[in-house]
Amino acid sequence: MAEPVPMPTGLRPPSRFAQAAELAFPLDMMRFGLQWPRLVTAPRGDGRPVFLLPGYGASEVSMQPLEAFLRRLNYDVSDWQLGRNGGSVNRDVARFREIAEAEFAENDGEPFTLIGWSLGGVIARETARLSPHMVREVITMGTPIIGGPKYTSVGQRYAQADDIRLDEFERKVHERNSIGFDQPLTVIYTKRDGVVGPDIAKDIYNPQARNIQVDGGHLGLGFNPRVWRIIADTLAGRV
Repeated sequence: MAEPVPMPTGLRPPSRFAQAAELAFPLDMMRFGLQWPRLVTAPRGDGRPVFLLPGYGASEVSMQPLEAFLRRLNYDVSDWQLGRNGGSVNRDVARFREIAEAEFAENDGEPFTLIGWSLGGVIARETARLSPHMVREVITMGTPIIGGPKYTSVGQRYAQADDIRLDEFERKVHERNSIGFDQPLTVIYTKRDGVVGPDIAKDIYNPQARNIQVDGGHLGLGFNPRVWRIIADTLAGRV
């Protein structure tokens, strides 16, 4: 049995500079344009089912560009069907598991790949832990893995909206993460993240986790050609 991971300390939310830099998202999009050729050679898929889960405050619309890309690669892509992510993780995990169970039955028991952006990745990870029979692998993008919302730029607002104590929530998140899960796990993060502290977007709990750093801000992760290529290669087993 692996040694328990001690609760991390010394973590911080993104700097004010990183938060302000998220406003440069349009410039990132221009820069991304130079990287699109790398997607031409992205490997074709095998038709497996994939679910996309949006981040806090976002809806399925935010995932549509990635959805279109994966569909072109021959994946059976579905959105999470719950509209805007309001941040109620336990409720949304329960609701999403019901949707996934129905799809799982319709697909003759074929497990899904779950791809979650930011808070959507938390829901993906919890679904994998609670329903391992349904989840083939998990890919997260800029997900607050360590500490929950405490080390994010929206932590205080999230705490006030849901009337939670961030220190207590951090301990609960650590306990839950320490349980771990067995599915393959790809963790994509960026040091320029202005929403989620980059140190908390890495997985230190699961030995199978691949932590991959990319360039760009948090708001551009779902549109970043480098991220898309990592996802395509991961789904195709080219890792």
